Amino acid sequence: MKGILGRKLGMTQVFSKEGKLIPVTVIEVEPNTVMQVKTVESDGYNAIQLGVFEKKEKRANKPEMGRAKKANTTPKRFLKEIRDYEGTYKIGDTISANLFEVGEVVDVTGTSKGKGFTGVIKRYNQSRGPETHGSMYHRRPGSMGTMLPKRVLKGKHLSGHMGVDTVTIQNLEIIEVNENENYILVSGNIPGAKNSLVLIKSAVKNSRKKEPKEILTYEEVVDEVVEDTTTNDTVTEEVIESTSEENPGENN
Repeated sequence: MKGILGRKLGMTQVFSKEGKLIPVTVIEVEPNTVMQVKTVESDGYNAIQLGVFEKKEKRANKPEMGRAKKANTTPKRFLKEIRDYEGTYKIGDTISANLFEVGEVVDVTGTSKGKGFTGVIKRYNQSRGPETHGSMYHRRPGSMGTMLPKRVLKGKHLSGHMGVDTVTIQNLEIIEVNENENYILVSGNIPGAKNSLVLIKSAVKNSRKKEPKEILTYEEVVDEVVEDTTTNDTVTEEVIESTSEENPGENN
């Protein structure tokens, strides 16, 4: 298992060399710092704790400052543990976007957008009742149960808070990895609002072969415009001479 923390920036689209349009999500992946290493001997399981995105020291408490000093870095805003991590790391090591390669299949975990208090139609996709012919049933949750046991059974779909859940989208393909600009392009959409924290990790249920796609890249070419100053000076001199010949008295 390998993984890295990032920030969802938004969606765009790219084209492969075969002319296929691929919708992708742009994930900002700054270098993650290994803040803590856990082993079976000391903690009972193997894991590493990753930290990403700097935080002001005045907003960090003493335990956070002590952990940051051990890793020889600044306090981090987000921390996340990943169990059974591949490879060997020490406190203070950094993990960058080149951890993954183009064509790899990954799972992306994020926090879904909050929708507030919603009804059963929006929350659970239930059907509504008739709108006419005197019907008094429109957007209500429906029957609360039978006569017995004279209470609402557990698990009944009712109105309530929707969103802000941890959601994982499985088997997404990595389209591009750019270590210089710290971003990864992942096929399809991922949960969460813009600038929200996401976790990219190796796919658990993947059975596909690694087939990297070649995408088209564009380079901006700027043509330099060179002015011919010699021609402009010649034209100016001719205009001055013609004006002097037409009005000889003005020069006196």
